[in-house]
Amino acid sequence: MAEFDPSVPSIARVYDYFLGGKDNFASDRALGDQMIKMAPLVPVITRENRQFLASAVTQAASQGISQFIDLGCGLPTAPDTLESARGIIAGARVAYVDNDPVVISHLNARVAKGNPGVTVVAGDVREISVILDDVRDGIDLSVPVCLIMGFLLHFCTADAARDLVAKYTNALSPGSLLVLSAIHVDTKGSDEGFAGYSSAVAPVYNHSIAEFASFFDPLEVLPPGVGDARIWSAWTDAAYLPQRDQYAIAGVARI
Repeated sequence: MAEFDPSVPSIARVYDYFLGGKDNFASDRALGDQMIKMAPLVPVITRENRQFLASAVTQAASQGISQFIDLGCGLPTAPDTLESARGIIAGARVAYVDNDPVVISHLNARVAKGNPGVTVVAGDVREISVILDDVRDGIDLSVPVCLIMGFLLHFCTADAARDLVAKYTNALSPGSLLVLSAIHVDTKGSDEGFAGYSSAVAPVYNHSIAEFASFFDPLEVLPPGVGDARIWSAWTDAAYLPQRDQYAIAGVARI
């Protein structure tokens, strides 16, 4: 697990800053402000991503899935995976996975404490066999689960993202659901913004919709399909959305 250093920005805390949270430090806010100068809609996109994830989890629970694995989950925020799932299924179980010590501390203190339905796993999502072994402490992989990679795969190259998704989904039972989202920015200065984030926190990649859609292959993508996360919030046809060059790409598929 990564060591805690408040002078170094973290993925989870910058994300928290974009959401308007308080679990961040000056270094996170400085980088966040730099990103906002390059792509002013990043905080809006981040909130839209949260709305998409809540909608996807609610849909999965409405289909009878009661187990959720949230990879690279980040700091607890409302609505989180547990809250969304339990709005439909009172006994829903969630495994939260992250490598940030601040995230793990908050999850243990604020979400998992006194709640046997929550498993907190500290680890690198790229260590797939290790993560799956730890997840099994609270999740039964012999029955369908909902696997969530929200705003995670833009930290992988396209090839690495496809490989990561394939290895995780191969370990899941038929009938499971896969939930993916990533940020896409196509504005002047976006390359500079992504480069700045990459040098300060972690490499980040600006995947196209075509690349992102390939992460689901060969799974069955569910309606309303792969595209701007806003189509999930109101089930609005993409043709009727105000056109933007900054958005969250999102989709759900069945295994």
